[in-house]
Amino acid sequence: MDDHVPARTVLLAGATGLVGRQVLALLLDDPRVKRVVAPTRRPLPPHRKLLDVQLDYEQLPEDASWWAVDAVVCTLGTTMAIAGSREAFRRVDYDYPMRVAELARRHGAGAYALNSAKGADPRALFFYSRVKGELERDLAGLGYPSLTFVRPGLIGGERSERRTGESAAAVVLGALGPLLPRAWRINPASRIAAALVEAALCARPGVHSVSSAELAD
Repeated sequence: MDDHVPARTVLLAGATGLVGRQVLALLLDDPRVKRVVAPTRRPLPPHRKLLDVQLDYEQLPEDASWWAVDAVVCTLGTTMAIAGSREAFRRVDYDYPMRVAELARRHGAGAYALNSAKGADPRALFFYSRVKGELERDLAGLGYPSLTFVRPGLIGGERSERRTGESAAAVVLGALGPLLPRAWRINPASRIAAALVEAALCARPGVHSVSSAELAD
């Protein structure tokens, strides 16, 4: 590790998901990282750098000392099919990421990297894209010195839960592969995770985005 670069503390929201698991592995293996705080509903494998906080995202503690981190990576998210309703989807994909961002910023976090989505736009007709866009818009109002939106299209990798629509699309896009424009290719979870980690640790001033084309194989 460069002696002139201080080790950083990072809060990871969503450590048990497809992208979150890979972010966690990268953070724990990175010499720039001193500690990873991972609020989860179920326990994670122990690691000397890891503070695994068991909690319910419906009841986040406002004054816990572990909110005092340098950066946040958020990979929280679900689908309409899994959530079961628009209200439940919005709670996971908007309310939880916003609350984490608010509390971490209040305790001094200077960087926030979000796993968002291609097409995120608060004016979008598609509910999923509109919620993602509203989240990006409102995160920008929290005053983070460094804010990065990573916007993948279809994410490639093995999920713990089955998403039928995504699986079918992955088969088609995987078969077409190099014939497609980069913006429409599968985005490997490993690429997304790497982009999120670099955004959190490098913490470039301002608001930035990483497109699906940049994340493609």
